[in-house]
Amino acid sequence: MAKIAINIATGSLQQPEIIVGIDLGTTNSLVAIIHPETKQPIALKEPAGSDESVATSSLVPSIIHFDERGAVAVGELAKHYLITQPAQTIFSAKRLMGKAYDDIKKNADFFSYKIIDDNTESLVKVQVADKFYSPIELSSFILKELKQRAEHILKTPVNKAVITVPAYFNDAQRQATRDAGKLAGLDVLRIVNEPTAASLAYGLGLSKDESKTIAVYDLGGGTFDISILHISNGIVEVLSTNGDTYLGGDDIDQAILEYWATQNGLTRDDLKANKTLMQSLRLKAEEAKKHLSFNDSYSSDLNGEVLALHKAEFNTLIQPLVDCTLTSCKMALKDAGKSVTAIDTIVMVGGSTRIPLIKEAVSAFFGRAVNDSVNPDEVVALGAAIQADILAGNNKDFLLLDITPLSLGIETAGGLMDVLIPRNSKIPTKAGRQYTTQIDGQSGMRIAVYQGERDLIKDNRKLAEFNLTNIPGMPAGLPKVELSFFINADGILLVKAKELRSGVEQTIEVKPQYGLTDTEVETMLMESITHAKDDIAIRALVEARTEGEQLLQTTERFIQKNNSYLSAEEIKSTAAAMQALQMALTMDDKNLIHQKIESLNEVSRPYAERVMDIAVAFAMKGKIV
Repeated sequence: MAKIAINIATGSLQQPEIIVGIDLGTTNSLVAIIHPETKQPIALKEPAGSDESVATSSLVPSIIHFDERGAVAVGELAKHYLITQPAQTIFSAKRLMGKAYDDIKKNADFFSYKIIDDNTESLVKVQVADKFYSPIELSSFILKELKQRAEHILKTPVNKAVITVPAYFNDAQRQATRDAGKLAGLDVLRIVNEPTAASLAYGLGLSKDESKTIAVYDLGGGTFDISILHISNGIVEVLSTNGDTYLGGDDIDQAILEYWATQNGLTRDDLKANKTLMQSLRLKAEEAKKHLSFNDSYSSDLNGEVLALHKAEFNTLIQPLVDCTLTSCKMALKDAGKSVTAIDTIVMVGGSTRIPLIKEAVSAFFGRAVNDSVNPDEVVALGAAIQADILAGNNKDFLLLDITPLSLGIETAGGLMDVLIPRNSKIPTKAGRQYTTQIDGQSGMRIAVYQGERDLIKDNRKLAEFNLTNIPGMPAGLPKVELSFFINADGILLVKAKELRSGVEQTIEVKPQYGLTDTEVETMLMESITHAKDDIAIRALVEARTEGEQLLQTTERFIQKNNSYLSAEEIKSTAAAMQALQMALTMDDKNLIHQKIESLNEVSRPYAERVMDIAVAFAMKGKIV
């Protein structure tokens, strides 16, 4: 095994290789680096080839296609299948990161592929044929494509990256992005907020003498966010962020699509039934949006039907969406405690900010011209490259704060490691997450703290263990145990567990780096990268088994309680589905387990809804079922 040097203070590998900046976007993704000669950030583009439209673009469409054999195509190659094989072509996977089905069900019609509704709070899964994918796996395919693209252009291995996320991404979404990077074979040195990256790309925050308050207006493909940042002494502080995780260029396309559908007498159900037509219209709508940013009218045809749109009509269609973004701007300013006049610069990010109406509206709101001098598609990736350069130690004007060399987390069901503080987090830092009980009447919870980068706790280093006792007896899932990690400036970890309903709590102090040599940290890091694919496969299998076991227990309790409301045939078919799931749990096949979970859900869903209706009817009469 090759020896690799590591800086124990920063936890970063010290190979003489490039660190790339990656913008993992909803619609498009791209890679940027600091040019070794000019020292300026540049987005990587393939050398000119036969297809000029692809050759000159730094953008890789965030689209994944699975063929009948399970082979994966990403980017422009996958985009062609949006119309011909919509159920096998995944787009906007970023919108699913860290989400449960309840979070996205009102927008489920937007997707042309199957998202599993498992009636639980577990994270969503996408089904393609007989395989099931998590948003982490889907994102990893995009990141792997970006990695290979960078290696092809640079003619050198690329193993380290800085990846950007929206400022409002929660801990689960950030960890999901890290896991996707790891699965793609990348050592993710830092997760950076997109507005922070954008400000760096505009040169804001690079001067120690600078003190500014800026607004970053980011209208991407799937999300909108407005961030108010304060920059002082080279430190970028996010004062507030606001926005909408379901407002972006995709929704502008959707507004045009629905306008054309209405004009041609098509209903929402017509579009749901014909995914190919829906995707064809969506791509035409995207084409119209881009055309109308520089022209007064658009006209095309689809299957003999004329699709036309004038700029005035386009502006009317998108005005409500623009107004929503301005409402978010007001709220962000209010949360930051700033007035419009306190904003020194307005930075525009995201391809949709090229639309003239949006520029005009934002300028009018802030009372000054916006700054859109950097390519809005590339600005976030360019900033990520600058951050990567800082982490590499090439930018001597920046002082890197102490950071955690290894991730810290706890053991969860199935012997999995749930990371609360990822490695390379700046210290002091804190993080918290809520957990619950798995057994009815459970009065205690064992909390085991681990350090390391592997998915199974058996491969990581145990730091401490304690029991939270005297939890009042409640049904499984009802107690809310908040676990919080706090690392102080001396690197001491304080772990606190508190049951929120009863107030029971316990605290323990841990020295997370005690007894670890540089070589041991180096070995742990290398093993996490080497075994990433196997680790995540094992994690997915363990999580599937845990989900299956919980579903069996829930279904059994439901049938015992509501037996009188079920027919003999329903009980028989449920028993068969439960038996099939029980058998699948004994096998090492994650997809088979998910298939049987989905089969049991399909069997039980009709009568579960019926029993719920009966319960509501009784409750309305003042009775309790």
